[in-house]
Amino acid sequence: MTDKTLQQLLDEKGDIVHFLRNQQTGPNVYPGVPAEYSNWRDEQRSWAESSVLFNQSFHMVDLLVTGPGAFDMLAWLAPNSFKGFVPNRAKQFAPVTPEGYVIGDVILFYLEEEKFELVGRAPSIEWVEYWASTGKWDVKVERDERTAARPLDEQGYRRNYRFQLQGPNAMPVLEKAMGQTPPDLKFFHMAPITIAGVEVRALRHGMAGQPGYELFGPWKDYDTVRNALIEAGKDHGLALCGGRTYSSNTLESGWIPSPLPATYTGEGSKGFREWLGANTYEGKCSLGGSFVSDRIEDYYLNPWELGYGIMVKFDHEFVGREALEKIKDQPHRQKVTLALDNEDIVRVMSSMLQTGDKAKFLEFPSAVYCMHPYDAVLKDGKTIGLSTWIGYTVNAGRFLALAMVDAAYAEPGTEVTLLWGEPDGGTSKPTVEPHVQTEIKAIVSSVPYSEAARDNYADGWRTKAA
Repeated sequence: MTDKTLQQLLDEKGDIVHFLRNQQTGPNVYPGVPAEYSNWRDEQRSWAESSVLFNQSFHMVDLLVTGPGAFDMLAWLAPNSFKGFVPNRAKQFAPVTPEGYVIGDVILFYLEEEKFELVGRAPSIEWVEYWASTGKWDVKVERDERTAARPLDEQGYRRNYRFQLQGPNAMPVLEKAMGQTPPDLKFFHMAPITIAGVEVRALRHGMAGQPGYELFGPWKDYDTVRNALIEAGKDHGLALCGGRTYSSNTLESGWIPSPLPATYTGEGSKGFREWLGANTYEGKCSLGGSFVSDRIEDYYLNPWELGYGIMVKFDHEFVGREALEKIKDQPHRQKVTLALDNEDIVRVMSSMLQTGDKAKFLEFPSAVYCMHPYDAVLKDGKTIGLSTWIGYTVNAGRFLALAMVDAAYAEPGTEVTLLWGEPDGGTSKPTVEPHVQTEIKAIVSSVPYSEAARDNYADGWRTKAA
């Protein structure tokens, strides 16, 4: 932690929205892997048609939580239930502030009695670290920082390697790598397996709308396991996924990676801001897009808007329970996929081929140009929702955006528009060139957009209406 706290930084900046919208930080980077192993089109096709190996060893924070108080502390921070939660299971962990707004979304692994690991973006993990520091529970936390935030001499290793094996051929690849039939695991269940003579922990999981496994273990086995998986995948169309392609897989599976951590204001998280250093994720992250409000609270999201309402269980005491009980029966925006109009996309891209005014550039395959994209979704000129992730997938043959819209407009087939580009020519972020805003027509569609994701995932937010 630095000498200056996040609270001191925010007091100094004053206008939080203006500060975050003009941060000099671009989108999240995916270090440790090439931008492309082959080309992003074939890498996208692989998770739908054959198999893909995602290397998640470098871009996420890992937090080990141990001790006799670990279970109780994590349950107190989680809106979802811990009933029946036992070792060798995992679950989504999306804590909220006392005001009921989502801080972030990570995966919680229950490794063994009194031993847990959280993996994902920093905000939720820092929230856990803060509460551990209060001394209310007998716990110990050990943070393993993501590669991009590590000193140069520590960027070549982590505590664990972490791979995702996904796609229709994931099971045959794993079977060949193991030399035997893989265990028949339920979604988010774990079991030890053996690959190339070393023990690996396998989690039944899915990322790109296809069945698959997350495989992890100690860093010393990184090359052994990775090489064995690559060799086993040669006859099953296994593709390696580069950093350029990685962030586009969520377009098909419907997971929104980027809720702004709702801890910049609110009396309930003031202690956290006074504890957290300024030189952290929250002090450096960037906002972008066409949606602009003077109130940072208008960027905060509740569990129902992200499709997580199904996970909220009032069978235990947890931070934010009272706030969520008050709003649970109120109308909420619903998560949807926006299928962007191909002709409008071509019109936006064609502006690059002329002099004069140009639309904001649409990058392939991910068009996200900041850490937290917020674009306005319009109906008859009125803002009726927010888009929070955008990009192209060759499997759908079009640009998609993950959004949340007022319930009256959430029916698949509804015609809306996405306001693309920032006002007044754009902010000062280095990823934003001078441009003009434009509207892109879109059709409200199912989430997940991938039919395989809707059919194959276990019951949860992906398979039930939010």
